[in-house]
Amino acid sequence: MSNPPTAQETLPPAPKGGRKPLLRPIHRSGADAHSLPEVFSSVRVAPDHAQWFQRFLAFVGPGYMVAVGYMDPGNWATDLQGGAQFGYTLLSVIMISNLMAILLQALAARLGIVTGRDLAQACRDHFPPAVTLVLWLTCEIAIIACDLAEVIGTAVALQLLFHIPLLFGALISAFDALIVLFLMNRGFRYLEAFIIALLTIIALCFSVQLLAAAPPFGAMMAGFLPRPEIVTNPAMLYIAIGIIGATVMPHNLYLHSSIVQTRAYPRTEPGKREALRWATLDSTIALMLALFINAAILIVSAAAFHNTGHQDVAEIEDAYRLLSPILGMGIASTLFAVALLAAGTNSTVTGTLAGQIVMEGFLHLTLPHWARRLITRGLAILPVVVVTALYGDHGVGTLLIFSQVVLSLQLPFAVIPLVMFVGDRRKMGSFAIRPAMKALSWSVAGIILMLNFKLLYDTIMS
Repeated sequence: MSNPPTAQETLPPAPKGGRKPLLRPIHRSGADAHSLPEVFSSVRVAPDHAQWFQRFLAFVGPGYMVAVGYMDPGNWATDLQGGAQFGYTLLSVIMISNLMAILLQALAARLGIVTGRDLAQACRDHFPPAVTLVLWLTCEIAIIACDLAEVIGTAVALQLLFHIPLLFGALISAFDALIVLFLMNRGFRYLEAFIIALLTIIALCFSVQLLAAAPPFGAMMAGFLPRPEIVTNPAMLYIAIGIIGATVMPHNLYLHSSIVQTRAYPRTEPGKREALRWATLDSTIALMLALFINAAILIVSAAAFHNTGHQDVAEIEDAYRLLSPILGMGIASTLFAVALLAAGTNSTVTGTLAGQIVMEGFLHLTLPHWARRLITRGLAILPVVVVTALYGDHGVGTLLIFSQVVLSLQLPFAVIPLVMFVGDRRKMGSFAIRPAMKALSWSVAGIILMLNFKLLYDTIMS
């Protein structure tokens, strides 16, 4: 994997008055093009003499954009079903998958900051064309599966809040490309602010629902301890792998390795080390928020449905209908739907960027944002239309769960190249991960592979 020329190009002399010129991205084409060239190195960082908090704030944002993928509508379906059927048992799966996510996202940020290449570009640089094509196709499948969850989530939220039929809600969701276009034209910080604002709404909605659910503290904490039955019980394992697929998302690794490069940090060894430190802290804090929200969904579902005769609740609509009467709080269902709409909207924004990064990185093919989004969204809308026509609204919930399992099956195709690259000193130099971290990273990749093979075996045998 050959690195492109350094992003810190020679700039004209500083103007009088002592003000240093800002780093300006040099837009390239072809193999040396920067990832997301329109926003590459466009966000200022605080000067060296600034307080540490000011320097950290300059790097806050990409982690929250990545965290969006860990609390999208696909998570809701698996968390709701897991809580209703198995109580608090699968909280341990949410915690473990979130820890995996923190590690993998830190590796993705390392790759982007050190090499100046996103994961898609790195794969194209390293692998032969045939392998690159396979990796691109699997990633596109993952993005379509993720987009499918976003379509369903947004359409269901619009139906619950405004009584819009699912089919029309799915069609309305196709126009979210306008949000991305508008915000990207204003600047990348505006896009990040929009994402963080919606994440705040989601967190507030579930904080209120947690207070209303009042789960038993002992049972809830016991759920964070892993149990063997999660692997031995096929029904529980299916939901558990769906949770992992909904939590550790393949396209997030491509996304994170790209958007960390939007900061105008010096492309020197000290500058990269500082950028890596702040970017890792940013994503770790943001993913802890994702852990809280995912755990909150499962806890509310377990407290409301598991012991109240509603263990068969598997669909978002059923949860919406039952939450207010069971929790005894009239606004609970409305807060649930508002949070779902915010999650769906957020996911569509970051999905747009991930799709652009993957297509440009693997194929060097650039499409307008609106065209790329409409193509991907059209492929996601088609299954929703077919399933709704054949099985009605209730079939959509099963489709949502299935999309998360598909995501989980695509994970190795992103995780294995990522761990390969960040552990290779020829590509990473002194930034290559150490043997202990490499062993841990390969262990995570191995766990994901084993769970996927187990799922395939159970599916074939059944």
